[in-house]
Amino acid sequence: MKKLLLLLLLFASACKQKEFNADLLVKNAVVYTVDNNFTTADAFVVTNGKIVAVGRRDALEEKYNAREVVDAGGKAVYPGFIDAHAHFYNYGLGLQEVNLDNTSGWPDVLDSVNMYARRNTEGWIIGRGWDQNKWKTKQFPNKAKLDSLFPVRPVILTRIDGHALIANQAALNLAGVKPGQTIPGGEIETINGKLTGMMIDNAQDLVRRKIPAPGDQVVQSAFLDAQANCFAVGITTVDDCGLPYTMVNTIAQLQHKGELKMRMYVMLSDNSDNYDYLFKRGVYKTPGLDVRSFKVYADGALGSRGACLLQPYADQKNWRGFLLSSQKHFEDVAKKLAAKGFQMCTHAIGDSANRVMLKIYAEVLKGKNDRRWRIEHAQVLSPEDIKYFGEYNIIPSVQPTHATSDMYWAGVRLGNKRLKSAYIYKQLLEQNGWLPLGTDFPVENINPIYTFYAAVERKDLKGYPDGGFQPENALTRQEALRGITIWAAKANFEEKEKGSIEPGKYADFVILDKDIMKTAGTELSQIKVLKTYINGEKVYEKK
Repeated sequence: MKKLLLLLLLFASACKQKEFNADLLVKNAVVYTVDNNFTTADAFVVTNGKIVAVGRRDALEEKYNAREVVDAGGKAVYPGFIDAHAHFYNYGLGLQEVNLDNTSGWPDVLDSVNMYARRNTEGWIIGRGWDQNKWKTKQFPNKAKLDSLFPVRPVILTRIDGHALIANQAALNLAGVKPGQTIPGGEIETINGKLTGMMIDNAQDLVRRKIPAPGDQVVQSAFLDAQANCFAVGITTVDDCGLPYTMVNTIAQLQHKGELKMRMYVMLSDNSDNYDYLFKRGVYKTPGLDVRSFKVYADGALGSRGACLLQPYADQKNWRGFLLSSQKHFEDVAKKLAAKGFQMCTHAIGDSANRVMLKIYAEVLKGKNDRRWRIEHAQVLSPEDIKYFGEYNIIPSVQPTHATSDMYWAGVRLGNKRLKSAYIYKQLLEQNGWLPLGTDFPVENINPIYTFYAAVERKDLKGYPDGGFQPENALTRQEALRGITIWAAKANFEEKEKGSIEPGKYADFVILDKDIMKTAGTELSQIKVLKTYINGEKVYEKK
């Protein structure tokens, strides 16, 4: 009788455990929850794609019986990384085209284009990634050699920052571009009465609009190839800055089919069709797709001298750059978005562009608010304008690797005095107490660990310079981790559903081979992702 009673008790105990079935238990981990208190744990439980419990392994194992168990082997686990500013789709398209990253000079660019043309014998030749600031001859290239190599086939090669391109004569002919032609917010470079092929900022559109639209298979490959590379570096949500409304349905369909698992926060581009679409439809929100904001361009980039400065460039005394649209246009957009309740996210690099946009934001926002309007990059600021961020709760959305990429030549463009109020991430963090971080890929490498490293160390991947570039604006490790997780989620109005490992949030997380909170120096930049999960589903594992 006693034996029977004991068996019944054991059976009842087992049944009780079964009541708490879960899909996944992650254990033996150093779990950085990134909650309000920045607590750590050693285990957590996932059910139906969401985290249901976080705590001690023994307590969770006693309470939950999970179908799958991941033993992290003592490795560190973090919330899935969120890139607060990127160009996901364009990066994916670039993977289908000529990759000009790390080319050492114009001859090297031409060699890469030639190799691509031999493999791809029809249609436009499109490439991206060259940067004359990395070449021995730091001047914009000339199209003469492109014309001789490709007299009939159109070619356009975009600079790394996306704010300038070089086109051959075949492409210029299709676009009807002539010497001496002008365009507001752009420049068509002409030397001695002849086109060089260089098209800066708005001038690029003259040629780009002639490029045939990519087919459905190319579009799908762009999204899925970009996704694969992002998962490999631990990105689980990406802010895609500046898409047409027609892409919303494409993304939704790929996600519905289960092919595109990447969560996306999409900013629509600044044009009337996009405004009409979202104003009529309202916020588009699903677990994988969030469309509630617009990307506006105030100016160009510092590297191509399109950034709009208050005083002339130090290396071009008669040039201050330019705004890409009239000030009235920016004012009208701000008023329109404020009235409709959408988020405004404005690219502003130069101190003049930042001043214009900050004052427009201030006029519309009036005072303290929770609209979370963003200045993307906030790269060069006049010291007296920094206060606007805090006084009007304007969010600076910054990319730490810009500082370590630009540091070799930014002083040449700005001069040492003006450089001191550029890339000031710590000062910007202090304005609102939080700061979203991104990469701006494909302008920079997609790896968010490089973002973390640059924010903390303020050095390049070789450890230069000793002591870091303007180290007074380095972030702490905790601040940097928050910047690529919970603060990036907050910039998207999504902090209640992602960005930390807490009950009720999506089970998006990454396991790294080393702990970024404890690794220092260049070794930090070499840390790799072992596994990436979205909704508790493994979407990447290092081979």
